[in-house]
Amino acid sequence: MNDEPFSIKARTKSFKYAFSGIRDFIIREHNARLHLAATVVVIVIAILLKVNYAEAILLTIVTGLVWICELINTAIEKVIDFITFEKLPPIKYIKDVAAAAVLVAAIVALITGCLIFIPKI
Repeated sequence: MNDEPFSIKARTKSFKYAFSGIRDFIIREHNARLHLAATVVVIVIAILLKVNYAEAILLTIVTGLVWICELINTAIEKVIDFITFEKLPPIKYIKDVAAAAVLVAAIVALITGCLIFIPKI
């Protein structure tokens, strides 16, 4: 348990660190730039096809899910690479499962996008 009193300044710093993490993630990771491009495409298509409020909510959720999974996958990979570069079977399994989470999220997002966009085209 943290015995330090609540501080607006400390909370503001935590947001600064989080935004710094997002910036660094986009700058350093190729997949992040692909996700950024895909996100922009989804937003543009959603505007052009005039999706309704419920559809916009679904697109926001699935897009966010992909970003969250990719962020967590990258964090897992970086922690493991920091600890060891050995190609041990348990390490491969951990990395593969984390990458699979991103793939599953991306497939769900793609299906959701198709279900929303195709009928409007």
